[in-house]
Amino acid sequence: MRILVTGAAGFIGFQLARRLLARGDHLVGVDNLNTYYDVRLKEARLHELQEAGGFEFVCADIAERDAMAKLFDGPRFDAIVNLAAQAGVRYSIEHPRAYIDANVSGFLNVLEGARAQRVRHLVYASTSSVYGINTGMPFAETQNTDHPMSMYSATKKANEAMAHAYAHLFRIPCTGLRFFTVYGPWGRPDMALFKFTKGILNDEPIPVFNEGKMIRDFTYVDDIVESIVRIIDKPAQPDPQWNGNEPNPATSSAPWRIYNIGNSERVELMRYIRAIEAATGKKAKLELLPMQPGDVPATEADTTALEQATGFRPKTPVEEGVRRFVEWYRDYYRG
Repeated sequence: MRILVTGAAGFIGFQLARRLLARGDHLVGVDNLNTYYDVRLKEARLHELQEAGGFEFVCADIAERDAMAKLFDGPRFDAIVNLAAQAGVRYSIEHPRAYIDANVSGFLNVLEGARAQRVRHLVYASTSSVYGINTGMPFAETQNTDHPMSMYSATKKANEAMAHAYAHLFRIPCTGLRFFTVYGPWGRPDMALFKFTKGILNDEPIPVFNEGKMIRDFTYVDDIVESIVRIIDKPAQPDPQWNGNEPNPATSSAPWRIYNIGNSERVELMRYIRAIEAATGKKAKLELLPMQPGDVPATEADTTALEQATGFRPKTPVEEGVRRFVEWYRDYYRG
């Protein structure tokens, strides 16, 4: 297949691209290499992809209308995986316009490209953050998601609605994937695992929000990638049971679908920190802090729909995933 992966120099985009190249797909990767975090890490990921062969890189911002139009004027893509986005809940509080540019305007350009090329499947990243102030767990795709807590989650909710409009109007199969706290090798420096590992190895205090009383459904990146690959090969179909009088928020009469991708396990933050301590062989110095605006105290995914559709269920234990990350971190930074 000829596949477009946006955000190819990002954490998940890079890992997905490696997997697709390994199975023989031809990839075009798009990334703007912005400075939200260390560009050298993004360049190192790109180098790995270019060494593999079968990879074409386009340095462009998905929010740039002309650049995206030019991209879609070229050879047709069989599938598109949109992972390019402005990430980060806390960053969205101070920089909301960056999220509209990348996550809304940029996604519209991707949708227009999918429409122009009549692609067989558009897969795009959503987030567990869309569940907002919901407290009923595990979170299921059938729950209402009309109460976001940050501009980041609001823009991802917008992506789901925009994709539905295009699926309905133009019959483009669109599948949205709600990721739950992804972690693993080559991860983002702004995320907890990266910060915690760096701090512990450097004997520095690590910031622990809500005084450690946080629960997350930590999902190892290889499980995320396996799920995406299986979903790519299963274009969304209209739900024959869908009823407009009692609408299912996860499916539609259009070729549109939503899936959670999580480990289906509630992991206390302190267990996560203990796993890092075990992997590094060092004790953490904790800086206990209050809850941050936009954060939720707990997440947990119901992945029944994903397993029914793909036969796969994420299952990497957090201790194993953390150990693999710390091994990568020490090798990459020679620490």
